[in-house]
Amino acid sequence: MLKSVKWWLKRSTLFLLGSVLVASCWGPQLVTAKKETQPPPPRQMEYLDRAPVAVKVDEGVFISWRLLGTDEESVAFNLYRDGKKVNASPITFSTNYLDREGGLDSTYTIRAIIDGKEREKTETVSVWGKDYYSLPLQKPADGKNSDGSTYTYSANDASVGDLNGDGKYEIILKWDPSNAKDNSHSGVTGEVFLDAYQLDGTHLWRIGLGKNIRAGAHYTQFMVYDLDGDGKAEVALKTADGTTDGTGKVIGDPDADYRNEEGRILTGPEYLTVFDGETGKALVTEDFEPARGNICDWGDCYGNRGDRFLAGIAYLDGKRPSLIMARGYYEKTMLAAYDYRNGQLKKRWIFDSDNPGNEGYAGQGNHQLSIADVDGDGKDEIIYGAMAVNHDGTGLYTTGLGHGDAMHLGDLDPTRPGLEVFSVHESTPNPAGIEFRDAATGELLWGVPTDYDVGRGLSADIDPRYPGAESWAVDGAWNSPTGGLYTAKGEKISTKIPPANFAIWWDGDLLRELLDHDWDAEKEVGVGKIAKWDYENERTVDLLVAEGTYSNNHTKGNPSLQADILGDWREEVIWRSEDSSELRIYTTTALTDHRIYTLMHDPVYRLGVAWQNVAYNQPPHTSFYLGAGMEKPPKPHIKTVKGRVKK
Repeated sequence: MLKSVKWWLKRSTLFLLGSVLVASCWGPQLVTAKKETQPPPPRQMEYLDRAPVAVKVDEGVFISWRLLGTDEESVAFNLYRDGKKVNASPITFSTNYLDREGGLDSTYTIRAIIDGKEREKTETVSVWGKDYYSLPLQKPADGKNSDGSTYTYSANDASVGDLNGDGKYEIILKWDPSNAKDNSHSGVTGEVFLDAYQLDGTHLWRIGLGKNIRAGAHYTQFMVYDLDGDGKAEVALKTADGTTDGTGKVIGDPDADYRNEEGRILTGPEYLTVFDGETGKALVTEDFEPARGNICDWGDCYGNRGDRFLAGIAYLDGKRPSLIMARGYYEKTMLAAYDYRNGQLKKRWIFDSDNPGNEGYAGQGNHQLSIADVDGDGKDEIIYGAMAVNHDGTGLYTTGLGHGDAMHLGDLDPTRPGLEVFSVHESTPNPAGIEFRDAATGELLWGVPTDYDVGRGLSADIDPRYPGAESWAVDGAWNSPTGGLYTAKGEKISTKIPPANFAIWWDGDLLRELLDHDWDAEKEVGVGKIAKWDYENERTVDLLVAEGTYSNNHTKGNPSLQADILGDWREEVIWRSEDSSELRIYTTTALTDHRIYTLMHDPVYRLGVAWQNVAYNQPPHTSFYLGAGMEKPPKPHIKTVKGRVKK
């Protein structure tokens, strides 16, 4: 197992500074997945309905709906417009349809056909008049700074979960004040809020985090997931004295104020709270771990590195989800795992880079994490930048390549077994500042040496001429290519690259499109957009420019959320409107004959949606290869849980 990049360098004769490392003589070493003596149990996952969506297009009405991960291969569908069947024969080749006779006043239902019999119809849906749905928001009132000036609020990151057990997603939205700060900057910030909305715009609750939680991308990582298996999602996050739950109850001391003269919170208690998804009520609050301890232990004494948080959901026993809360990655690194069962939080384990034997794991974390069963034992590991933690809380491996800003995990190379990681790194000089590795062992498959901060990178199948995902990166200035465009085998195929922001499955083919923004440097905001990589002419072609929207998180250009939340397997994207009065949910209207189960029933993708809001947001990826030339994806080994809907 690779413990240090120095170990690898001593044994490799292929490393040439400034060139791509294609490890043909020392690897890739094929990793045989661990075999269980018995099949692993199915994973508990959320019950979902068909989520039909209908959109008016020039040719009629486009309709799409979900194929579930629990559906049999033989399932077919009938489509009904205004109560009358539209299709002449059962729909078996896709889960979308163009109804040329449909109009804006039409309504639609879907019926699954199982064993030759029609099943219960879906909910009736009306037709969208445009390719997005407007969800109205209740924007928080402006606040006042100490000097009398005001700060405003913008809709920021979002997540989804079925909060009431009806098989439909609700949206949980974070509101950030305009005076939010990066950890490296001092200053008092306004209060952070979390809202919950049904897709029809109904506002369910608001949680206020209070004055003792600072506003910024690295402070509030909120997990939305069914943690206890009752079929309804909870919301879990770090809280403090003065946090107000969705029912108006205050956690801890409502009068406490631990902010220092620089606006930082470096003293006072820290809590971890699980909230009820339906009401926002605080269900349980415990002391937060990883605890602050001596703030200087994390790499500085003013509170930058010690207040860097990450979070995720992992199936550590292979059956039920656990909550992961993490702190630190520049130097000292800690992760804590919790189970929420029967109304109680129980700590499962803590990983600490200060513990004997873990020294090589210090300083290896990213501004994000990813979670997957990388070693084939049915239980999830936490890929934490250049290091990985096993399901039992022990170190799996560390590469020694150091901290990075972007990472992608999935089946990026379908020609080899298992999953791969594409990641970029800040530390310089770096023997593989742009790297592609085996997710299970940390073995470097290929890399590009760098002597600069690699600021962002992306991996997605954008060129059908080469098997697997292509990968590329930009430097710390965010606007300059570094090296070029590489295949999954490390072959450089172009010096030109597309933007390295998000990637999204949007149009009718199996390639992934580019989810980005048009950045306005003067306004310091960007307009959301989706583009196609024209691989023959090496340029991007706009498919959608979402006029009237803004992206989030400054130059990061993130949407509020990217996820498969409606219709077939293609992804939706949610951007805020310019004034944050609404969220705009965009869905594709491109026909496709590719029939794939909803990505939200793929374990790696679903967990990617859960951690997408964490720090430097990254797009979710699937556990199977989804791209040109793909094989039929395996049926997910899951068991869905339906909640009891209150009447």
